[in-house]
Amino acid sequence: MALYCIGDIQGCDSALVRLLDEIGFSASRDTVYLLGDLVNRGPDSAAVLRRCMRHGDAIRCVLGNHDLHLLAAAAGARKPSRRDTLAGVLDAPDREALLAWLRQQPLARSHDLAGQALLIVHAGVLPAWTAADALALADEVQAVLRGPGLAGFLHTMYGNTPDRWSDALTGTDRLRVIVNAFTRLRLCTADGVMDFESTESAEAAPPGLMPWFDVPGRRTAGTVIAFGHWSTLGGLNRPDLLGLDTGCVWGGCLSAVRFGTTLAERELLQVHCEQAQQPG
Repeated sequence: MALYCIGDIQGCDSALVRLLDEIGFSASRDTVYLLGDLVNRGPDSAAVLRRCMRHGDAIRCVLGNHDLHLLAAAAGARKPSRRDTLAGVLDAPDREALLAWLRQQPLARSHDLAGQALLIVHAGVLPAWTAADALALADEVQAVLRGPGLAGFLHTMYGNTPDRWSDALTGTDRLRVIVNAFTRLRLCTADGVMDFESTESAEAAPPGLMPWFDVPGRRTAGTVIAFGHWSTLGGLNRPDLLGLDTGCVWGGCLSAVRFGTTLAERELLQVHCEQAQQPG
């Protein structure tokens, strides 16, 4: 049995097929974690979702910002933008099944390998959170996504405030911070104030901001975290960090990491992708 993580697919189903072939994926033997943004911007989001559904527990996902955007668009809480390619899902004959499957997926997952935990998210983890905090807070949002109040939540989910975590947060403010951290976070201040403007590389961070994973005293330091979302990083491989958004939809690569007997044993596997959209 092999364990894999795969970066942002964004509707590029043909690239996903080629990568699964490249890694020799077997649904009866292997476990694959997809790091969010399964859909949008690429040509065939519906095919990506159907492929995940067919493979059951062998392919496990976390939600990214584009996945939540699809749910919001389907609920009438968000208008599709000119760059969206969601019609293949929204107009599909199996639309309700696709959306029902998507809303069952969490914002964070954990996998144990040889006694060490791998934390899987789409974008980031706030410096004030432990790994246990992250999983518990993801569960709070997942309960809403699965529940009868989904449409109301999606209508209030968007916004840049509050921009920092507090244990005292409740209601919509609390859920919004959790969602923004897991699906939008790239840069923040040393005390955890999130920035949602800059999408540049880590080296081009504006003064006073730094990548969430470089904040001194981050409470998940030492926990291995796999994430996507940040294509301008160009990939990241540190002992406790694995960034796997390598710009598939922009004509880069779709990337997977195969773990060995421990989380420290890693092999990078990639396929080049046809460019679906221009950056910017």
